[in-house]
Amino acid sequence: MDTEILARIQFAFTIAFHYIYPPLSIGLGLLMVIFEGVYLKTGKEAYHILARFWTKIFALTFGIGVVTGIVMEFEFGTNWAVYSRYVGDVFGSALAAEGIFAFALESGFLGVLLFGWNRVKPWVHMVATTGVFLGSLFSAIWIVVANSWQQTPAGYHIVGEGLNARAEITDFWAMVFNPSSIDRLTHVWLGAFLAGAFLVLSVHAYYLVRGRYVTISKKAFRIALVVATIFSLGQLVTGHSSANGVAVNQPAKLAALEGHFEPNAPADMYLFGWVDKESETVKGLRIPGGLSFLLYYDFEKPVTGLKAFPEDERPPQVNAVFQFYHIMITIGMLLIILTLFACFQWYRGKLFEKKWLLWVFVFAVILPQIANQVGWFAAEMGRQPWVVYKLLRTSDAFSQAVTENQILFSLILFFIVYTILLLLFLYLLTKKIKHGPYDESDDNDRPLTREITKSLLS
Repeated sequence: MDTEILARIQFAFTIAFHYIYPPLSIGLGLLMVIFEGVYLKTGKEAYHILARFWTKIFALTFGIGVVTGIVMEFEFGTNWAVYSRYVGDVFGSALAAEGIFAFALESGFLGVLLFGWNRVKPWVHMVATTGVFLGSLFSAIWIVVANSWQQTPAGYHIVGEGLNARAEITDFWAMVFNPSSIDRLTHVWLGAFLAGAFLVLSVHAYYLVRGRYVTISKKAFRIALVVATIFSLGQLVTGHSSANGVAVNQPAKLAALEGHFEPNAPADMYLFGWVDKESETVKGLRIPGGLSFLLYYDFEKPVTGLKAFPEDERPPQVNAVFQFYHIMITIGMLLIILTLFACFQWYRGKLFEKKWLLWVFVFAVILPQIANQVGWFAAEMGRQPWVVYKLLRTSDAFSQAVTENQILFSLILFFIVYTILLLLFLYLLTKKIKHGPYDESDDNDRPLTREITKSLLS
């Protein structure tokens, strides 16, 4: 296995592991703001308990996310020196903006969020919670902007030649609002909201199935279900907009996503299938002209296929890109069906009577995580062979001084350390979930009892 492949595998592994946690932090941040906002509005103790409980889990995901994110910055310098030199001016600006607008906001309010309960006024704590949530959103902005610039470069010029060439920003806002940044950012945000919402749904569905914390779990489940339903439907809009952008800006990637080879012919939309790269065909269930219709509202409209591009400018792993993309689409549709069905049962007043449905939600927590991961895989592999689209090839971007053995050794170490971190995360998460939002008593409706007692004494 050569150095380039090992360097790509190492970065893919570290970023995939890291990307488990930021979406959870963003999604849980939104739910924390909602729970605490409802508490301030209604004064009901149940929402105060929920806010405190999910703040503890947020702190766990946030901490591991920060630790695992630092590693990638060192990888840029060790394994991808040419790439780092090439994009340094662009990434430097974006990451500096992240430090100013995101990390400063998060770090400024994080202490109050975690340790300010009963030490500051409720509205002050609400401000801190909102500040941390907004900080996580702003952090995503600048990371996605930097990545989107690689997909659709804008607002730059090239200085130098060969290995010394680098991109310099000529228009900061053109770089920020490059052709794909808004579509990709909204898609990432909504995926993060779904990851957080389904974690809340999973935990409280588990409590309901086990007959624990019944009253408080029903409240949390309903709120998280509304969030999950809204944003699962929203992914249809952002996903469609992203696909339209890819058709304009990265036609080779779009052709790989749907396994479309003919250079100028109507494109089918596959529900599932298998790409045979040698014969340049796809076997599977398809809607004839479906992709053409989604893009142009015309089943007969030609779409540029992979044969229109030189072989060295096509994504080399077409079937992998195809499969990852269709897994993401399939999970997205499953989330829509699941949340809409649950809302229908809520409307009928039977949401919490169907234990099989609650069990589905217990295990559905993994679905947004898989969708987030495979969506990124499809986007990054579909961009190949370019690390910066049409400007810098991946084969030219890695460090020439690093050896195969060095990367392999560090990859093995990363695997061991990250496995330990994952096991630690799962252990602490399970421990917090088993403990629950408050100390249990014989009365599963303790929050409701508190509220009744307060109202009687007032």
